[in-house]
Amino acid sequence: MLTRRAFLRGAIAGAASAFAGAAYAFGYEPLMEPRVARYHIAPRVWPKGFALEIAALSDLHACDPWMSLERIDAIVDRMNALEPDVIVLLGDYVAGLHRFATPIPASQWARALSRLRAPLGVHAILGNHDMWDDHTAQRRGGGETIARAALEDNGIPVYENAAVRLAHKGHSLWLAGLADQYAITVGRRKWRGLDDLSATLAAVATDDPVILLAHEPDVFPRVPERVALTLCGHTHGGQVRLFGWAPIVPSIYGSRYVHGHIVEDDKHLVVSGGLGCTGLPVRFGAPPEVLHIRVEAPAA
Repeated sequence: MLTRRAFLRGAIAGAASAFAGAAYAFGYEPLMEPRVARYHIAPRVWPKGFALEIAALSDLHACDPWMSLERIDAIVDRMNALEPDVIVLLGDYVAGLHRFATPIPASQWARALSRLRAPLGVHAILGNHDMWDDHTAQRRGGGETIARAALEDNGIPVYENAAVRLAHKGHSLWLAGLADQYAITVGRRKWRGLDDLSATLAAVATDDPVILLAHEPDVFPRVPERVALTLCGHTHGGQVRLFGWAPIVPSIYGSRYVHGHIVEDDKHLVVSGGLGCTGLPVRFGAPPEVLHIRVEAPAA
């Protein structure tokens, strides 16, 4: 029989456990030093003898106190220390925590990101929060954004349905950047995308391999096999994961593309767990991360 004393002990233990879990989710994991998630990708369409190392970050959500300039500086140092061939930024630099944080001006977080260094440069796309928080862009239904201007003012090109050809050690590749798929708010929980996958890939003018940058992974089923690798963010790895399960994933496909390396129909996708938070300043079971990816042809 459960005694009153045993019940109280259990209740106190449960409350203490809940408090500890909440303290970890709010006060520790969101502020953790990002881990480096490493992937070795071998797409069938990648040319032999060509190895490429990519560093990527996503979902910075720059704000005090959760993603301060000091923390961004430390992340930049960590990525530079990886010595990648190219660095890509996968969108959502804007805070997204309106009630719990102080946004950092775009000019400041973009200046911090301008210290990133790689032989093939630093290349960026935009995310949904970079669009949603820009009220002028929302009224216009698109066009120049504060985030894009800040990045380009600091020497970082931004791709919206555009592609660029890069040359590396006798080989060439294309980086293709997609405009955001949920860019413009058109009603309560309804959005219109500015993405144009066909136009983006039409900008690829040679048979060299293609790496597609898209903030949301929802585009992946429509990506052709011609694309060697698709890199995305947006999901935050679920942001809260309980025993590996994420109860809320901002994707029409649920948990199908929540995190990590996914292969479907011989196509490769890597979804970053990202760095910051939206909604609530909480992470649990989904620690902040940056990506370090090696791409090369399959072994014979």
